[in-house]
Amino acid sequence: MASMSTVLPLITHFAGLDETNQAANHCVACGLCLSHCPTYRKTKSEADSPRGRIALMKGVLENRLSLSERFIQHIDLCMTCRACENACPSKVEYGRAVDGVRQLIKQKRPNPSGAKRYRALSSVVNNPFKLRSFGRAIRLYQQSGLQYLLRKSSLLQRFGLAGLEAELPELPEIHNWKEIYPALGSMRAEVGLFLGCVARLTDVEVLNASVFVLNRLGYTVHVPKQQGCCGAMHQHAGFSDESTKSAKQNSKAFEGLKLSAVISVASGCGAMLSEYNHLISVEGADIATKVMDVSAFLSQAEGWEGITLDSLDTKIRVQDPCTLRNVLHAEKSVYTLLGRIPLAEIEPLEGNDQCCGAAGLYHLQQPEMAGLLRDDKLNALRQCDTTYLATSNVGCALWLAQGLRSQGMQIEVIHPVTLLARQMGFTGKC
Repeated sequence: MASMSTVLPLITHFAGLDETNQAANHCVACGLCLSHCPTYRKTKSEADSPRGRIALMKGVLENRLSLSERFIQHIDLCMTCRACENACPSKVEYGRAVDGVRQLIKQKRPNPSGAKRYRALSSVVNNPFKLRSFGRAIRLYQQSGLQYLLRKSSLLQRFGLAGLEAELPELPEIHNWKEIYPALGSMRAEVGLFLGCVARLTDVEVLNASVFVLNRLGYTVHVPKQQGCCGAMHQHAGFSDESTKSAKQNSKAFEGLKLSAVISVASGCGAMLSEYNHLISVEGADIATKVMDVSAFLSQAEGWEGITLDSLDTKIRVQDPCTLRNVLHAEKSVYTLLGRIPLAEIEPLEGNDQCCGAAGLYHLQQPEMAGLLRDDKLNALRQCDTTYLATSNVGCALWLAQGLRSQGMQIEVIHPVTLLARQMGFTGKC
């Protein structure tokens, strides 16, 4: 049997992350992670728990188990929410270990058509021109009546696109970003704004709201044109070459700017940016150390003494995205920020320690498990009287909003900064 010293470098090699070389032997199999794992909660299967998956990884890398379809199924069912990392007394870096095994799977069990799809996706999300063109095509589809006709027909179901198409929010007009938005009044500092790929199409209001608030607090906002996708969807699918390209592109886009912080409005993107130093070493260290979730930055920002917010006498439930809670560890900042709104009653959504099921592309690849997890959120919302559900990640927002629409539940899913900005007079433009 191979020793752990010969096994773990394989994980490091395929993941490209030096920090994972002790991941598996740090696990003492105590089982404290089990109750925190969404898939274990649902299946009660040891193989679908973090402890069980680590044991399976060891078995495959020591050649005691084959890289079988059954093994891959257990790995694929993991949504990399990383709740286990928060619970682990040994601080096992489970997320990096499972990413590494997914890279191993892609190399040892290649899927040419899948790889081709991801590379085609990369060519769009990392190219601002192509991304805008894609957004215009989707908007034309929605505005022309074609969406209505296809939904009435059975074509979407026939090609397996009904679920994905139902998630599409109504896209706003494609926004052309200026490279700099000067502070109003005296400038306190300069920050960068990371647009992301999905967010720049679906969350234009959130991005505008962030600029609106930052400018009024005295921050000049830089929006580099050459930034692209953060790379998270590729990293967690095992295509580390594509995620590394994204890391290098975004690092270069923000290079040379004297910024106090790089602001992300989507916690999934922020989590990925914060770990760029594991992908591209020194090149990514600057952006990785400067990235902050917008709520975390604003909750600590100066300048609030001159800001007046309108009151909002209503209940707001907050859903904590996994990336905000388990990677960025900034979930409390949302409550602090929303607490600035007079009369607002802010409470966490019951079950906030569990993933909503969106998890990047997970809900498309594992719809049954994702649906079960979202049902828990919808059931929690049925039990409370609330006007708004505030969440800080675009993927969670789209997934939960689609679920609410399907159930006829009249609750607005909104980014906390958008809600805050509205009480400051924001009307959609920055």
